[in-house]
Amino acid sequence: MSEDLRRLGDPGSGEFRVEAYPFYLLNRAASRYNVVIESQLRPIGIDIPTWRVLMILGEHEPLPIAQVAKSAVINISTMMRIVERMTKAELITTQPSETDGRVTELVMSDLGREKLAAAREATSPVYHKVIRGISAGEFGQLLDLLGRLHDNLE
Repeated sequence: MSEDLRRLGDPGSGEFRVEAYPFYLLNRAASRYNVVIESQLRPIGIDIPTWRVLMILGEHEPLPIAQVAKSAVINISTMMRIVERMTKAELITTQPSETDGRVTELVMSDLGREKLAAAREATSPVYHKVIRGISAGEFGQLLDLLGRLHDNLE
């Protein structure tokens, strides 16, 4: 049986250790990942927020701007600036929703699809490097644990 490290991750504990604090570890991993991914995306001519939007639209489109913002974990005012920049770069277009004219939806352009394909190809080796040495079971457990952390914050 392994030691219960939860008390070491509790910021209110006198035994607190930053290396046992899950959110420090998540932020450290995400920050490092973003540095690596950004270096792969830069030659394609896109940044991380653009890549997030394209990845989301690559799964389903059209989507309302607010839904893309939520999925991309980007606040709506920042999302509006990203949409404006991506529209000017001809990566996406906007259109009114067929069911609710007050809602603006995003659709990828042909150039956006090309950039998404290039970004997926460029970032796939990074993904494979990141999951190296992690079994299928461990990977499933990681996804489950991250989902539970998220749900516990709701």
